[in-house]
Amino acid sequence: MSDLRDLYQEVIFDHNRHPRNFGALANANRHAQGFNRLCGDRLTLHLKVQDGIIQDVRFEGSGCAISTASASLMTEALKGKTEAEANALFEGFHHMVTEGGETSVNLGKLAVLAGVSEFPARVKCATLAWHTMNAALHDHQDPVSTE
Repeated sequence: MSDLRDLYQEVIFDHNRHPRNFGALANANRHAQGFNRLCGDRLTLHLKVQDGIIQDVRFEGSGCAISTASASLMTEALKGKTEAEANALFEGFHHMVTEGGETSVNLGKLAVLAGVSEFPARVKCATLAWHTMNAALHDHQDPVSTE
Protein backbone atom coordinates (compact mmCIF):
# COMPACT_ATOMS: atom_id res chain seq x y z
CA MET A 1 0.00 0.00 0.00
CA SER A 2 2.89 2.35 0.78
CA ASP A 3 4.37 1.76 -2.70
CA LEU A 4 1.02 2.61 -4.31
CA ARG A 5 0.70 5.78 -2.24
CA ASP A 6 4.26 6.77 -3.24
CA LEU A 7 3.39 6.21 -6.91
CA TYR A 8 0.24 8.32 -6.56
CA GLN A 9 2.23 11.11 -4.93
CA GLU A 10 4.78 11.02 -7.73
CA VAL A 11 2.04 11.35 -10.37
CA ILE A 12 0.60 14.34 -8.49
CA PHE A 13 4.04 15.96 -8.18
CA ASP A 14 4.73 15.37 -11.88
CA HIS A 15 1.45 16.99 -12.94
CA ASN A 16 2.17 19.92 -10.64
CA ARG A 17 5.70 20.45 -11.97
CA HIS A 18 4.75 19.80 -15.61
CA PRO A 19 1.04 20.52 -15.99
CA ARG A 20 -0.51 19.18 -19.17
CA ASN A 21 -2.69 21.43 -21.33
CA PHE A 22 -1.54 24.59 -19.57
CA GLY A 23 -2.02 27.89 -21.39
CA ALA A 24 -4.57 29.77 -23.43
CA LEU A 25 -6.80 28.14 -26.04
CA ALA A 26 -7.31 30.55 -28.94
CA ASN A 27 -10.37 28.86 -30.46
CA ALA A 28 -12.19 28.08 -27.20
CA ASN A 29 -15.94 28.66 -27.20
CA ARG A 30 -16.54 28.14 -23.47
CA HIS A 31 -14.70 29.73 -20.56
CA ALA A 32 -14.98 29.96 -16.79
CA GLN A 33 -12.91 31.32 -13.93
CA GLY A 34 -12.44 29.75 -10.52
CA PHE A 35 -11.00 30.91 -7.23
CA ASN A 36 -10.25 29.10 -3.97
CA ARG A 37 -10.10 31.72 -1.22
CA LEU A 38 -8.70 29.27 1.32
CA CYS A 39 -5.57 28.44 -0.67
CA GLY A 40 -5.40 31.32 -3.16
CA ASP A 41 -5.75 29.00 -6.17
CA ARG A 42 -6.96 30.77 -9.32
CA LEU A 43 -7.64 29.32 -12.72
CA THR A 44 -9.29 30.05 -16.00
CA LEU A 45 -10.58 27.09 -17.96
CA HIS A 46 -10.98 27.14 -21.75
CA LEU A 47 -13.02 24.54 -23.62
CA LYS A 48 -13.63 23.96 -27.28
CA VAL A 49 -16.92 22.08 -27.51
CA GLN A 50 -18.23 21.05 -30.91
CA ASP A 51 -21.33 18.94 -31.52
CA GLY A 52 -21.49 18.13 -27.79
CA ILE A 53 -17.91 16.79 -27.68
CA ILE A 54 -15.01 18.40 -25.86
CA GLN A 55 -12.48 18.78 -28.65
CA ASP A 56 -9.86 20.58 -26.57
CA VAL A 57 -9.38 21.94 -23.06
CA ARG A 58 -6.68 24.06 -21.48
CA PHE A 59 -6.24 25.98 -18.26
CA GLU A 60 -4.30 28.98 -17.01
CA GLY A 61 -3.61 30.23 -13.53
CA SER A 62 -1.72 29.36 -10.40
CA GLY A 63 -2.34 27.23 -7.38
CA CYS A 64 -1.10 24.68 -4.93
CA ALA A 65 0.20 21.28 -6.03
CA ILE A 66 -3.16 19.54 -5.56
CA SER A 67 -5.07 22.20 -7.49
CA THR A 68 -2.62 22.25 -10.40
CA ALA A 69 -2.33 18.46 -10.59
CA SER A 70 -6.11 18.08 -10.47
CA ALA A 71 -6.57 20.59 -13.31
CA SER A 72 -3.86 18.90 -15.37
CA LEU A 73 -5.28 15.40 -14.87
CA MET A 74 -8.79 16.68 -15.54
CA THR A 75 -7.83 18.21 -18.90
CA GLU A 76 -6.32 14.91 -20.01
CA ALA A 77 -9.45 13.02 -18.98
CA LEU A 78 -11.89 15.39 -20.69
CA LYS A 79 -10.52 15.49 -24.23
CA GLY A 80 -12.82 13.64 -26.59
CA LYS A 81 -15.56 13.19 -24.01
CA THR A 82 -19.17 14.16 -24.59
CA GLU A 83 -20.72 16.74 -22.29
CA ALA A 84 -22.69 13.92 -20.62
CA GLU A 85 -19.48 11.94 -20.04
CA ALA A 86 -17.80 15.06 -18.62
CA ASN A 87 -20.74 15.55 -16.24
CA ALA A 88 -20.45 11.90 -15.14
CA LEU A 89 -16.71 12.34 -14.54
CA PHE A 90 -17.46 15.45 -12.48
CA GLU A 91 -19.95 13.55 -10.33
CA GLY A 92 -17.65 10.55 -9.91
CA PHE A 93 -14.60 12.65 -9.08
CA HIS A 94 -16.54 14.82 -6.66
CA HIS A 95 -17.88 11.73 -4.89
CA MET A 96 -14.41 10.18 -4.70
CA VAL A 97 -12.75 13.20 -3.05
CA THR A 98 -15.64 14.25 -0.80
CA GLU A 99 -17.09 10.90 0.27
CA GLY A 100 -14.17 8.57 -0.34
CA GLY A 101 -14.60 5.02 -1.54
CA GLU A 102 -15.68 3.55 -4.83
CA THR A 103 -17.60 5.22 -7.60
CA SER A 104 -19.47 3.67 -10.51
CA VAL A 105 -17.58 5.93 -12.93
CA ASN A 106 -14.22 4.74 -14.27
CA LEU A 107 -11.94 7.61 -13.27
CA GLY A 108 -8.72 6.14 -14.65
CA LYS A 109 -5.67 8.22 -13.66
CA LEU A 110 -7.89 10.56 -11.66
CA ALA A 111 -7.89 7.89 -8.93
CA VAL A 112 -4.47 9.18 -7.84
CA LEU A 113 -6.35 12.00 -6.09
CA ALA A 114 -8.49 9.63 -3.99
CA GLY A 115 -6.33 10.27 -0.93
CA VAL A 116 -7.51 13.89 -0.87
CA SER A 117 -10.68 12.69 0.85
CA GLU A 118 -8.56 12.09 3.97
CA PHE A 119 -7.68 15.81 4.10
CA PRO A 120 -10.89 17.88 4.09
CA ALA A 121 -9.01 21.18 3.76
CA ARG A 122 -7.54 19.96 0.44
CA VAL A 123 -10.87 18.90 -1.11
CA LYS A 124 -11.52 22.47 -2.28
CA CYS A 125 -8.11 22.50 -3.96
CA ALA A 126 -8.81 19.26 -5.81
CA THR A 127 -12.34 20.22 -6.89
CA LEU A 128 -11.73 23.82 -8.04
CA ALA A 129 -10.90 22.87 -11.64
CA TRP A 130 -13.90 20.52 -11.72
CA HIS A 131 -16.38 23.11 -10.49
CA THR A 132 -14.90 25.55 -13.00
CA MET A 133 -15.29 22.98 -15.80
CA ASN A 134 -18.89 22.41 -14.77
CA ALA A 135 -19.52 26.17 -14.96
CA ALA A 136 -17.90 26.38 -18.41
CA LEU A 137 -19.96 23.47 -19.75
CA HIS A 138 -23.18 25.09 -18.55
CA ASP A 139 -22.21 28.63 -19.68
CA HIS A 140 -22.25 30.11 -16.16
CA GLN A 141 -20.58 33.49 -16.39
CA ASP A 142 -19.99 34.24 -12.69
CA PRO A 143 -16.61 33.22 -11.29
CA VAL A 144 -16.67 29.93 -9.41
CA SER A 145 -15.70 29.92 -5.76
CA THR A 146 -15.06 26.88 -3.60
CA GLU A 147 -16.67 28.63 -0.61
